[in-house]
Amino acid sequence: EIHPGAQIGKRFFIDHGMGVVIGETAEIGDNVMLYHGVTLGGTGKDKIKRHPTVGDNVLIGAETIVLGPINIGSNTKIGAGSVVLEDIPANVTAVGSPTKIVRKDGMRIKPTDPSEFTKAKKHAV
Repeated sequence: EIHPGAQIGKRFFIDHGMGVVIGETAEIGDNVMLYHGVTLGGTGKDKIKRHPTVGDNVLIGAETIVLGPINIGSNTKIGAGSVVLEDIPANVTAVGSPTKIVRKDGMRIKPTDPSEFTKAKKHAV
């Protein structure tokens, strides 16, 4: 179920499309791959931008739920069955519910809450 208002980039691929939901204000970059059962949905609380923005070169695993007007950074992988409710930075692998970042720039790291990356970025400015 893909809303016709969703913006989808080049070379978008859904592997086994059963159960995929992409909301009206979702934005999907180039070279994105979704597996079956992925939801890019809204929370119902936001009035204008209600759905996720997904960067380029992103892979989202089966049965993952991504909700709200959040950003998924480019070159990111999200593991199957994850529930994503906050921004995920670029160049990471995130898994689970609640989502934890377990790889950064290809290197394994201690599981970290995505908000820790946001805090670090704000302090670095």
